Amino acid sequence: MKPINAGLLGIGTVGGGTFNVLARNAAEITRRAGRPIRITRVADKNLDLARQVTAGRAQVTDDAFAVVADPEIDIVIELIGGCGIARELVLQAIANGKHVVTANKALLAMHGNEIFAAAHEKGVMVAFEAAVAGGIPIIKALREGLTANRIQWIAGIINGTTNFILSEMRDKGLPFDVVLKEAQRLGYAEADPTFDIEGVDAAHKITILSALAFGIPMQFGKAHVEGISKLEAEDIKYAEQLGYRIKLLGIARRRAEGVELRVHPTLIPARRLIANVEGAMNAVLVQGDAVGATLYYGKGAGAEPTASAVIADLVDVTRMHTADPEHRVPHLAFQPDAMEDTPILPLSEVETSYYLRLRVEDKPGVLADITRILADQGISIDAMIQREPGEGESQTDIIMLTHVTREKNVDAAIAKDRGAAGGQEEGDPAAHGRAGLR
Repeated sequence: MKPINAGLLGIGTVGGGTFNVLARNAAEITRRAGRPIRITRVADKNLDLARQVTAGRAQVTDDAFAVVADPEIDIVIELIGGCGIARELVLQAIANGKHVVTANKALLAMHGNEIFAAAHEKGVMVAFEAAVAGGIPIIKALREGLTANRIQWIAGIINGTTNFILSEMRDKGLPFDVVLKEAQRLGYAEADPTFDIEGVDAAHKITILSALAFGIPMQFGKAHVEGISKLEAEDIKYAEQLGYRIKLLGIARRRAEGVELRVHPTLIPARRLIANVEGAMNAVLVQGDAVGATLYYGKGAGAEPTASAVIADLVDVTRMHTADPEHRVPHLAFQPDAMEDTPILPLSEVETSYYLRLRVEDKPGVLADITRILADQGISIDAMIQREPGEGESQTDIIMLTHVTREKNVDAAIAKDRGAAGGQEEGDPAAHGRAGLR
C-alpha cells in the first residue's frame, strides 16, 4: 500500500526521537497503521544537525514553509514550539489540506480554538497527544476511553521540572534556589526556567485537558497560574508533619456555577498514589461519574517518551486518513457544535481546604485572636501545629489546615488578621496555600 508521507518541522530533542523511533520500529508501526509512515522531508535551521540525524534518509531544508507547501506531504509534524512561526505554519498546513500532528501545548492553549475551527472547516485532523504529559496517553483517554463519563475533575502533576524540584526539596531539605541550580545542571530545568517554575507550562496543559473533559473552548487567559518559586523548605517540612506532600498541580473541576481552572502548589495526603509521584515523572488523576478515579502515570518529557505520543498520533491519522471527516473523533472530544460556553470561575470563588503558616508573637491570646478572625469568616480548623520558639526567639510559627471554604473568605481573614496586628509581625501570614485531593 502507498506510504503516508510526513514532513517534520524541527528535529531537536523530540524531533530527533520521533525520526529515530519511527525508523527503528517501522515494521511494527506499519502492521498497526496498515501502511508505511515515512518522514520524507525535514525542516530545521540547524542543517548540520538535521543531516546528522536523518543520515540521508530524508530531504533536509531550512525552509519550513517549503515542507508545508509540498504536495507530496500528507501530514505535517510541528515540533518547533512557541506561538509565532509555529502558528503560521500550522494554519498554512491546514489551508493546504494537510493533517497536523503537534506537541505544542502553548500553541493549542493560546490559539487552539482558531486552529481547530480551521481544521474542521478544511476537513483535516489536528492530533496533539504529545502536547500533555509526554508519553502518557491522557489525550486519548479523555477523547475516547472515558466518553461514557461525565468528567467531574482532573488533577495532574504535569510538569516534570517542578516535580523534580519539590521532590529534592523534600528529600534533602534544601531551599528552592539551590535545588533549581541542581535541576539546571542535570538538564531537568532550562537556563530560563520561568515557564516551568511559575506554572505557565502546567497551565497550558490543564487548559487543554479542561477543554477535552468538559467540552469548553480553550481559555488559558482565565486560568489561575501560580508556581513554586515562593515555596519555602519550611512549608514542605510542616506539610510532612501534617501527613501531606506538596505538589504543583494543574486542576480543572466542574461545579454547578462553572469550571475551576487553576495551577498552584497543593497539599496532598501522603497516602495518595499521586502524592508519591517523584522526580521528573508525571501523573494525571481523572474522576468520572461512572468509572470513578483513574490514574495515568509515566514519563512526561524526553526524546523517546514524547516521540511515542507523536507516533501514536501519526498512526491514528494514517488509519483515519481516508475516512469521512464527520466520522472521525472530534478534536476536543465533543462535536464542534455541541461545545458549551461554561464560565471559568474567578479564584475568589474556588472552594477547597487551605494551609496557613503564620508567624506570630509568642504571647497569650494570639491563637485565640487568630481563631476568632477565621471563625468570623466561616472558616473552621481541621488540624494545627504550633512550633515551640527557639531559645531567645520572641516569635514562632503556627500552622493550620482549614476545612473546605472559599478563597475569598481566606483572603478576607488574612486582610483582617493583618489589620488586627496593626502592621506588626503578630499574626502575619508567612505563607498560605491549598490542600486538595483530600
